[in-house]
Amino acid sequence: MRDRFGIPGTAQVRTHHLETHDEVQQRLLERVNHHGKLAAAALLDMQKEEGFWCGDLTGDSTLLSDYILLEMWLHPPQPGKEWNPPHPEKIKKMVRSIWRHQLPDGGWNLFAKGPAEINPTVRAYTALKLVGEDPEDPRMQKARELILELGGIQACNSYTKINLSLFGLFPKKYVPTVPPEILLIPGNFLYEMSSWTRTIIVPLSIIQALNIQCPAPRGINVDELLHPKAKLRLPRKDRLSEIFIHADRLLKQWERRHVPVVRTKAIRAAERWMMEHIQYSDGLGAIYPAMMYSIMAMDAMGYERDQPDLVKAIEQFEDLILDQGEIYHFQPCKSPLWDTAIAAFSLGELGIGETEKLTRAADWMLTKEVRRKGDWSEKRPNLTPSGWAFEFANEFYPDIDDTAMVLLALQHARASDPEKQEKAEKRAINWLLGMQSSDGGWAAFDVDNNWQILNKVPFADHNAMLDPTCADITGRVMDALCRRGMSHNDEVIHRGVRYLLTTQEKDGPWYGRWGVNYIYGTFLALRGLRASGDPAAHESMKRAASWYYSVQNPDGGWGESCMGYQTGGFVTAESTASQTAWALLGLLAAEGTLTPKAKAGIQWLMDRQKPDGTWDEELTTGTGFPNVFYLTYHLYRNYFPLMAMAAYKKISEKQEGALRLGLTPNLSTQ
Repeated sequence: MRDRFGIPGTAQVRTHHLETHDEVQQRLLERVNHHGKLAAAALLDMQKEEGFWCGDLTGDSTLLSDYILLEMWLHPPQPGKEWNPPHPEKIKKMVRSIWRHQLPDGGWNLFAKGPAEINPTVRAYTALKLVGEDPEDPRMQKARELILELGGIQACNSYTKINLSLFGLFPKKYVPTVPPEILLIPGNFLYEMSSWTRTIIVPLSIIQALNIQCPAPRGINVDELLHPKAKLRLPRKDRLSEIFIHADRLLKQWERRHVPVVRTKAIRAAERWMMEHIQYSDGLGAIYPAMMYSIMAMDAMGYERDQPDLVKAIEQFEDLILDQGEIYHFQPCKSPLWDTAIAAFSLGELGIGETEKLTRAADWMLTKEVRRKGDWSEKRPNLTPSGWAFEFANEFYPDIDDTAMVLLALQHARASDPEKQEKAEKRAINWLLGMQSSDGGWAAFDVDNNWQILNKVPFADHNAMLDPTCADITGRVMDALCRRGMSHNDEVIHRGVRYLLTTQEKDGPWYGRWGVNYIYGTFLALRGLRASGDPAAHESMKRAASWYYSVQNPDGGWGESCMGYQTGGFVTAESTASQTAWALLGLLAAEGTLTPKAKAGIQWLMDRQKPDGTWDEELTTGTGFPNVFYLTYHLYRNYFPLMAMAAYKKISEKQEGALRLGLTPNLSTQ
């Protein structure tokens, strides 16, 4: 019997003799092909009619807590009175959703199955108390006790403290001052900060400058969360950070004694920047914190509630809510370009037909090419605009990673207008070449965004002040460019290879900036090195393969915890579908052959695939800001295993062809 793909089912494969090595290989290949087609069919069913894919993208409970603060800001309680929100049922549902995330020890965490962390716990407790939850509720008591064990509010980062200060719940004296005069500093100082920090601090500077504070309902406070033995002060790291703390004191004096003409000019400059950057976007930066602060800033400046920009900003923000019946999840943003590019590339790598569906995907992606200059042009003013953003619309911020991934997808997804596709691809390649940083690597949004001194400012404890180059993006860009005909003989790829070789860690892996963590960074670095064809990378790739073997779980899969960002090294976790796929993709790139341990990994994926062609995955495998914010991409568990099966199938068929020709494939004994 054969299944609906024409492949013999596992249960029907029978042998009446001792199988040869070739027969075992052939049977495994048939199974991989079968499971790959199941995964492909499931993924194709998820495609939207317009041609794109967009999986849910979720974070931790802090987004729910902050939503309550925003609602209270927009609809403030009367001093000393209860808060009567305009949508009480929605707030009740937000409250239920926050409670659902509480851990047995009373805290809230940053990532699935992670330990309680001070910031989400303080923000959850505060939001719950503000909406009227009883502080003597045993759950609130446990949360309060844990917060004090973790160091109290004083141990929170500046982002949490700033949010609390806007409601009079934390002394403004001890939060970093973000003055709008930053916009007046000559030399484009603002653009030395990361793109996401720009979009956060500009509206925040307006809010702070206008010195508006929302009253807490019933005059309540959260003083019980202050640790009695911890000092109230700005974060101190080293002697250099002390300089910035002194500067912050001067800024606070300026806040009190500023020259009105200068302050007004600065606020207007910040407003102008913010309103310009809202255009052609799904909100400011198309990402949660910036969108929230832009709404608060417009409200603080007195925008009427029916002002079109404010109305649109609120609608875009509300659109991030995922209504799942009894509870809500909140997305920090949406990921259609990212999901579409990876899904289309994975399907194409497997050799799936469905030309019409991939054509729809290509046509949709081409409509999303960025053709306007964004923030990146401050350092590359003469570069022709191109690239793709992460979200549906975010034209000031096309990102390098998405652009490389779209180029990879367009290798397989052919648009209905070939000429239009060819022109877009040429522009995108040229843009990627122009966005290489001076160290040979590529970052997410900008070039040479690496002023390390900015990591010393008090606000930098949100771990996102800079956008440095990283191995994962560099590897993906090199893979995309080399598939378009470049190699290590081209200077741009040669520099990329040198960057990867110098950033490899001693025991073999690469740090993963945008995925968890070393498993992710290593797989992309290896694919870039493999694509480059540089023989100088051979020993480096061999060490990386050995590292993968050393961290493989006994069940044959791979898993890694977000805790590694805190410890500074690999921290093992239960095997996951996405991380097992990444490890396989890295191993196959490093060795170009099928080893027994790689076979164990592919077996793990096949054994855990559900009948509908998908996988389950509980752990968090996406990285927003290490140690601060993590992401769960709900399609990672489905399209990355498909990509791994496609890579496995290609190498298996290549080895099979070599054997038929009487050649000896390079079979490893690992």
